[in-house]
Amino acid sequence: MQEDIETVNNINLTLELLHVQSNRSFDLPANQEVIRIGKPNELIVPDINLADLAGTDIVSRQHAEIQGDGNNYYLIDLGSVNGTYLNDVVLEPKKRYLLNLSDRISLGRENKVTLIFQHKQSSPLKTSQTLFQPQVAKQAQGNSIDKTSKVVGLALMVASIIIVAASTQVGIFVRIPGVLLCVAGTVFLFQRRFNRNWGWVLIALGAALILFTGNVFASINLLAIIASAALFVAGYKLMTTGKAFNHSLQDLRSLPKFLKK
Repeated sequence: MQEDIETVNNINLTLELLHVQSNRSFDLPANQEVIRIGKPNELIVPDINLADLAGTDIVSRQHAEIQGDGNNYYLIDLGSVNGTYLNDVVLEPKKRYLLNLSDRISLGRENKVTLIFQHKQSSPLKTSQTLFQPQVAKQAQGNSIDKTSKVVGLALMVASIIIVAASTQVGIFVRIPGVLLCVAGTVFLFQRRFNRNWGWVLIALGAALILFTGNVFASINLLAIIASAALFVAGYKLMTTGKAFNHSLQDLRSLPKFLKK
């Protein structure tokens, strides 16, 4: 396999990573010693940007990298949260592993994100690109929903439910005659000189009177309903689109800097 890689380099063929789940390929930049794989953040844009692919929520921002050393290529896990696997064998973080053509690289468990290390295919069905341009990376970052937005969105939805529950009062009005009959029936039950059956009859009459004459009421705070509805919508938008009312968490973080200006 190493002879094949050397042959690829000698005749200037391009190496690529094929994403198995989408049949999409990424060119490995030529003459570049370190090729980073992951998703972009505010400071770093990886050479192989997987942010806009499905199922990459298990991929870390700086997940792994490929190092070129002469005619050899090595895979290194950068201490990712869900680990990196080479042919179903988990890699030790920060340790170099030799790559051969047709090797399977899995980012995270259960082979949800699998890449094949191979030379560039000539088939027009595969789209080859290296996502390192700032404009493309920015668009991919905008389409991805980070975990922080999902957690904050879920917290807002839970908070809206708690507000509704706390501001809602439910009760029942009970008329006094029914209560008095139940009390009288209880007294008859504990007095030996009275027939106990009369006690049960009085309790039954009291319970029936309470059931048919009692009124159930509910009280809801209108302002709390409006506030909880706004929180629920904002939370749902954050979880599904990463933005609430056309603003993301990134906009909130930059607000103090804007106010200082």
